Amino acid sequence: MNIILLGPPGSGKGTQAKRIEQYHGVTQLATGDMLRAATLSGSELGLRVKSIMDSGQLVPDDIIIDMIADRIEQTDCRNGFVLDGFPRTLAQAQALDQMLARRNHRLDHVIEFEVDEAALVDRLAGRFTCQQCGASYHERDNRPKVDGVCDACGGCEFICRADDRAETVRARLDVYHRQTAPILPYYRERGILRPIDGMAEIDLVTREIEKILEGAAPTARYGA
Repeated sequence: MNIILLGPPGSGKGTQAKRIEQYHGVTQLATGDMLRAATLSGSELGLRVKSIMDSGQLVPDDIIIDMIADRIEQTDCRNGFVLDGFPRTLAQAQALDQMLARRNHRLDHVIEFEVDEAALVDRLAGRFTCQQCGASYHERDNRPKVDGVCDACGGCEFICRADDRAETVRARLDVYHRQTAPILPYYRERGILRPIDGMAEIDLVTREIEKILEGAAPTARYGA
């Protein structure tokens, strides 16, 4: 089962990707994590990625597609994958489809997280992550079960990203509308796009995703 999660930054894709990974035995592929791992690997590809990132440039689409192609052939992806944060543009979506077709793979579901953007900016204020494993938390809505200790890995160091400042979030939302939103009609025409209410409570979002993966229509949509 191969899945893409699409939605604005902070819409909950990472949290739900981890749950899909846990419940269905598929592997979460976050391109940001893949790029960081590549820069630390010392491989030829990793050195190319590091050089590009150190120069402040964007990593070209063909390199990212090659990284995904290599990654999905590894044994932990034998049951499928869930892509979080990729594709970001229509060109990337098309290149991804072409790469999957060459390997006799296909996408099964593309899930769109619909959001109220004003509420989303408010949601991101106070977000912080575990420095060790990247698990996400929120000062008001999703604190660790034990204060100061990550639920996922037991780490005790947390960071608040500059990306989560209100002005930065608004800028990222603008980029999403200009670059990523045009992907939605592409997947809609293929009949694999499924919108859900990304502003719902976390467990409800999970249940709606499970309905999609089980073949039933979701019941909750923002603005419906």
